[in-house]
Amino acid sequence: MNRILFAADERGADDRVVLGGRRARHVLEILKARPGDTLKVGELNGEIGTGHVERIADGVVELRVALQAAAPAPWIDVLLALPRPKILKRLWAQLAALGAGRIILINAARVERCYFDTHWLAPGSFTPLLIEGLEQAGTTQLPEILVRRGFKPFVEDELPRDYARSAKLLAHPGGSPTSHVPRGGAAPGDGARPLLAIGPEGGWIAYELEQLESHGFSRLSMGPRILRTDTACIALLGSLMQTWGKVV
Repeated sequence: MNRILFAADERGADDRVVLGGRRARHVLEILKARPGDTLKVGELNGEIGTGHVERIADGVVELRVALQAAAPAPWIDVLLALPRPKILKRLWAQLAALGAGRIILINAARVERCYFDTHWLAPGSFTPLLIEGLEQAGTTQLPEILVRRGFKPFVEDELPRDYARSAKLLAHPGGSPTSHVPRGGAAPGDGARPLLAIGPEGGWIAYELEQLESHGFSRLSMGPRILRTDTACIALLGSLMQTWGKVV
């Protein structure tokens, strides 16, 4: 936990925030903070700053916070064929930490229908993991989560509406490493966040590739190796961060 996060309604009119539970244990046992110490803090979906430890009693930590700067903003959106539940669980924190602003979980031919029944698609299950990722990265913006059971309706209706100005990249294994990713400076798209599409572990089928490419996606590959979804997400986002000079 590199930044202690709190919700807006936890901040009192006098800028005091009271921490208990997991956050207090981290402050006391890992950071070993004492009254008078200063910690890195942030408000969920808000600014970042510092928290001055004013009081510690009975496992509760009282801070007076001062928010001074904008948090690092999300820089990419991810269109992800819904993975197996145990992989999805692993990905929530990682995608938040790596700077995803919107995560769209979509159906595909190689997605098992039972995956949509997992409790890891419930906000009560995934939100704590997203927060864990933000705490690790030191930022505050919770990703927007969309679940889409229909591939074709999303591609034909929502994609043109929401991503008309965005760079769109289509990850698919096979062949030599190729990329249509422009190098240097910021990601393209006239100010809009780019969209990275990552398919099932067996890859997108031909129909899905054709549909996505006909709607403006450029294909990229990391080579012939077929990676697990969690490995592919981290490797692709790390590569694009380096290419575009992004920091989270």
